[in-house]
Amino acid sequence: MNNKNRNKSRRLSDKRNSMGYRVALSSVMTTLALIFSYVEALIPFNFGIPGIKLGLSNLVILIALYRLGAGYAFTINMIRILLSGLLFGGVSAMLYSLAGGLLSFAVMFLLVKTKLFSPVGVSMAGGVMHNVGQVTVAALVVETGKIYLYLPVLSVTGLITGTILGVAAALILKRLKRV
Repeated sequence: MNNKNRNKSRRLSDKRNSMGYRVALSSVMTTLALIFSYVEALIPFNFGIPGIKLGLSNLVILIALYRLGAGYAFTINMIRILLSGLLFGGVSAMLYSLAGGLLSFAVMFLLVKTKLFSPVGVSMAGGVMHNVGQVTVAALVVETGKIYLYLPVLSVTGLITGTILGVAAALILKRLKRV
């Protein structure tokens, strides 16, 4: 690589690490996550199993976690949960989403930090833990632990949707490395 290309690459890297770039990218990612939440609220994907969603907005959170870091990804996640709850779901939906979002984010953050898992593995764990968080809130609301009997079904679907979103995230992250 000659000096001209090396300097250009260094300037681009400096721009990507600037706070302004990160804030702007976070804003775009928050908007995209909110749009994905709206699409899922508008056009529910019926998989024949009650309570199952693809979780498209989690794709954005996963990419933000790898691309921007935990602080920005957490902020994007919280803003998306609060706004989508207020706009599309109501307080109870926001409570379920918050429980699932916080638990899945914590697990995904820890797995990314270990550097032992690919985006697919991280996403699979996040999908399962999102369901664990939501079932836990449901058990508290209905005041019975019997609802946990539904968790194996939700875990399988969490693994499937987590795999789909993880593969998509891995492909997107690979392409973003070139940008």
